[in-house]
Amino acid sequence: MSRVLGIIAEYNPFHNGHLYHIKQSLEESNAEYVVCVISGNFVQRGNTSIINKWTKAKMAIANGVDLVLELPTIYSTSSAENFAEGAIKLLDSLKIVDTISFGIEASELSTLNNIANVLYQEPKDYVTMLNHELSKGLSFPKARENALMVYLNDIKRYANVLTGSNNILGIEYLKALKRLKSSLTPLGIKREKVFYNDETIVDDFASATAIRKFIVNRQFDEIRKVIPPSSYFLLGQDLKKGHYVLDLSKFQKEIIYILRKMTIEQIRELPDVTEGLENSIKEAANSCNNAVDLVNMIKTKRYTQTRIQRILIYALLGITKKMLEDSKKIVPYARILGYSPKGQKLISEIIAKNPKANVVTSVKDFLEKSKNKALKDMLQLDINATNIYTIGYEKDSWANLDYTNKIVTINDLKG
Repeated sequence: MSRVLGIIAEYNPFHNGHLYHIKQSLEESNAEYVVCVISGNFVQRGNTSIINKWTKAKMAIANGVDLVLELPTIYSTSSAENFAEGAIKLLDSLKIVDTISFGIEASELSTLNNIANVLYQEPKDYVTMLNHELSKGLSFPKARENALMVYLNDIKRYANVLTGSNNILGIEYLKALKRLKSSLTPLGIKREKVFYNDETIVDDFASATAIRKFIVNRQFDEIRKVIPPSSYFLLGQDLKKGHYVLDLSKFQKEIIYILRKMTIEQIRELPDVTEGLENSIKEAANSCNNAVDLVNMIKTKRYTQTRIQRILIYALLGITKKMLEDSKKIVPYARILGYSPKGQKLISEIIAKNPKANVVTSVKDFLEKSKNKALKDMLQLDINATNIYTIGYEKDSWANLDYTNKIVTINDLKG
């Protein structure tokens, strides 16, 4: 079998930076095939995907990805740690992937690996330092950054490493590889020209954050500069059809309704709700009627906006702490969203290498035939997430697309 490259992404939407990452990764890994695990209709930073998961799969296939798998919603909406672990478990379970590649802001992967070792091993001195920082009322990300600076005792090397969104995920990928004792070889590709939150265009590169703002403002000339022609075409199709969801505010009334209906005890059972935060959430939901005010009333120095928005998604989708804990104990299924002609060979190879692999090509068949209740519940959450997501469409808010939409193939890219 030829070498296979694994990538974990959101492609929200697929842009020139993503294309650069794929090409650079193929060159450095000498791989001939690309498997990509993508988040679905809700994403890790506490928001909606601007386009649906099938359009993202089309964009990926059009730009060199051979097999696109969906990262189950339970992981894709979670913290960086759970997001990374779910995705690495999925890639590792395929038994065909050699290298896992991800973008980083750091110049050297070894810098991230040193941090990952500390977080994986959790030395006693580091834990003491972390608890000391948390006692100051800092958010967990900031407290962790401060504790690592002190523990590693090399500010010049590690300063600002944990302010990079890609670095943070990269560290979690490395940590997951260690925890799972995975044989996947990590490959870090330095992010060029623009970073995650940058809102400017540099040459023909822009961040996904900037591109989403261009979409909101209908700046099509700007969008055309920074995404591949195939992505521009597919994005245009969805915008014309009204098949897009700009952000979580599309569901603000539903979220506030759900939170008002929930008891304090039920809110306490949402993931990431700790230390009495349920009271602040309930009070905010009872006194405002839009997402911006809701988030602003709840967030503090300790609880970041991203964390609060993830909690709102948990409420919207009905995700509980128990569901998240259960997801940590199982290996997810491989839900196929799309494949290229080369990708068909990979599917056969996965099944040959791992006959017990839970490869999902038909949601209906899997739910009817599988005896694994935990995986069926996980898949049902994906279905429910799509059903809720399409409520945010301007037109054609149909349910059950997970049953009716076919797997994306090369023929679907022709218009």
